[in-house]
Amino acid sequence: QSTWGNVLLTDMLSPKRALALAALTATSASIILWFKLKSKKRPSHEISAMEQLIGNTPLIELHSLSKETGCRILAKVEFVNPGGSVKDRVAKYILREALKKGTIKPGDTIFEGTSGSTGISLAMLSHAIGLNCCIYMPNDQAIEKSELLERLGATVFRVNPVSIVDPQQFCNLAKAGAEAHPNGYYVDQFENISNMRAHFEETGPEIWRQCNGEIDAFVAGAGTGGTIAGVSRYLKNQNADIRVVLADPQGSSLFNRVKRGVLFAVEEKEGKKARHQVDSIIEGVGLNRLTRNFVEASIDNAFRVTDQEAVDMAQFLLRNEGLFVGSSSALNCVGAVKTARQLGPNHTIVTILCDHGQRHMSRFHNAQFLAKMGLTPKVVNDLSFVS
Repeated sequence: QSTWGNVLLTDMLSPKRALALAALTATSASIILWFKLKSKKRPSHEISAMEQLIGNTPLIELHSLSKETGCRILAKVEFVNPGGSVKDRVAKYILREALKKGTIKPGDTIFEGTSGSTGISLAMLSHAIGLNCCIYMPNDQAIEKSELLERLGATVFRVNPVSIVDPQQFCNLAKAGAEAHPNGYYVDQFENISNMRAHFEETGPEIWRQCNGEIDAFVAGAGTGGTIAGVSRYLKNQNADIRVVLADPQGSSLFNRVKRGVLFAVEEKEGKKARHQVDSIIEGVGLNRLTRNFVEASIDNAFRVTDQEAVDMAQFLLRNEGLFVGSSSALNCVGAVKTARQLGPNHTIVTILCDHGQRHMSRFHNAQFLAKMGLTPKVVNDLSFVS
């Protein structure tokens, strides 16, 4: 080195002694770090080491979509979270804040109504706290979700999908269960603002940082509305010109809410409604009511996505990217393509890969089920299936 102060001690030692000194230094540093961690009092609202694995997920480019649209289409890969979905973030935030406020403690039972993924995340994190977990979910969701919940130790009730005004609706049943239990806590992901806060404080900043601030649009579906609300508010705080676009499945009313200010879906017309929630096989997104989380979102535009488009997109991503994604992930990618076409080439669009296809084997990725629904995937080498 040019100055004595910068000369390395190892430069003055034999190779063998230098190696021994380096090993001793590394060992000493490890011991010091261990004592620091051991002496540091763990915050009462910290869940466990597992929560350190949640978030900071990769942002990848979907090259096949970029090539077809002329835009740079990026996807946040949320299915690499330990619970397998973006809902790990929500479960972590809700439970951590409940612990911090003292509204839950070890031995209590948490209750939640969910289409599956939030329940799975809650069931996993509950073990770290010593909570019991009780889940109510519609019985038209993929059976593998409830089977996984049971393996994770949750008590699971599969109930008929009915309107939110019905006391037998899955969220209403979860709330009633919590109220009847002496040590029950209703998670309430649809109305609990901690949901949105998880994405405002973590997902949004991650996207902004990973894009180096170079982002023109963000596209996502909405179930509870937490993801699109939190991310949209954060990104628009950084750059108000960023477009936020809702990708909404058939049967959901949110599309018309964004486009026309009215909650309505044509599938709800008398004589047309096939079921009581959202007439789509896409799970975890779409809603016929406004939630406290969704109303916080700052949305510029919306696109309707059909079941056929989502099914075909899932197959397109598998063949061209090697990605086996769930139904809401496919919906988001269709929305990203439609946004790219509207904006034109040379824009950067970010979307979310919410969960993996393994949770959708009995329905969305089941050939017999799709054939029965008239949704057999089209084998095409381009994006002509996106209207």
